[in-house]
Amino acid sequence: ENKSITLELLSKREKEVVDLIGQGYSNGDIANVLFISEHTVKDHTKNIFKKMNVHSRFELTALVNRLKENALEVDD
Repeated sequence: ENKSITLELLSKREKEVVDLIGQGYSNGDIANVLFISEHTVKDHTKNIFKKMNVHSRFELTALVNRLKENALEVDD
């Protein structure tokens, strides 16, 4: 698996978008919460998918959850 994929690849704003995607927010909801346009949310999402090497919101959420679990195991 890709060991080099990490949340550290993402900008602060991209991490905020990832968090909201993980909570099930739509692009429109994310735009409202972050005070940005829906087009900007789509751009962020496209960049996130490319950086994290995923192709869907579901795949992204599963990867992020795995990365967070692995980080917790390392800290223990």
